[in-house]
Amino acid sequence: MPCHEKACCRQALHILAAALASLCIWAPAAPAQEKGDPFAGLRQKLVADGFPAEAVSQLYRRPEVFVDAEGVSRLFVHSEAKLNYDQFSSPDSIEKAQRYLQENIETLSAAEAAFGVDKRVITAILLVESRLGTVSGSRSALNVLSTLAALTDPAFQESFWRVIPPERRISRERFNERIQKRAEWGYRELKALLRYTEREGMDPTTIASSYAGAVGYAQFMPTSILAYAQDGDRDGRIDLLVHADAIASIANYLKRHGWQPGIGREQQEKAVHAYNASSYYVTAILKVADLLKG
Repeated sequence: MPCHEKACCRQALHILAAALASLCIWAPAAPAQEKGDPFAGLRQKLVADGFPAEAVSQLYRRPEVFVDAEGVSRLFVHSEAKLNYDQFSSPDSIEKAQRYLQENIETLSAAEAAFGVDKRVITAILLVESRLGTVSGSRSALNVLSTLAALTDPAFQESFWRVIPPERRISRERFNERIQKRAEWGYRELKALLRYTEREGMDPTTIASSYAGAVGYAQFMPTSILAYAQDGDRDGRIDLLVHADAIASIANYLKRHGWQPGIGREQQEKAVHAYNASSYYVTAILKVADLLKG
């Protein structure tokens, strides 16, 4: 999801990213192996979980695969409450969303008929998540999720702790708890990404994402792709950089989380909340959908 933090958060991010860069754990222009091998433990874990050893070894030897400390550091300064959701209900944004709705009316109407989800809500989610498919992330999902997953390594965790500016630090106990949960979550998402790309015959190094690893116009995490993504254009593959697939996937996700035709506002809020557990997000989505109704 596009993010607009306040100046203080941006400054903290720059400080953290610069400090991480000073360590030998960030190699954006070279293979991770040239700076040691922070993915060694991760590779062993993937093999233990059933991924072919040779394929894993080859993947992490590729020059496109490296520790993305700058991207992952954003997860530790991001504040959902500070996102500017009002921008999405501006006249200009609503005009663009109306145009998108009309240009994709057949696809949106088909999804509405198949899943029972209001096409305006689908459009609103696409507006907020990827500005109607124009911004879907410029980082490598593989690098982001591999970096997160590698944080299960105590030495790697220690590197992150040392470079966080003291004024931004929480207690060490809370840090350890948070980073461990993030690392475990990242590993689950990494495994899902590898399974998804294998299933679809995609090169995992080519999958672009947000700094959190969310993929495509719908900004699905890989586990959600496996669970909810749909082949909207019926071409035999699922690619969330295809509008029809993104539209059908959003509709299926909301349906699976309680959206039905004619449900009340409270039920609508619950379904959208499942998509993004933020009250600000829910309010923004339903406000945009209401404005699209005219």
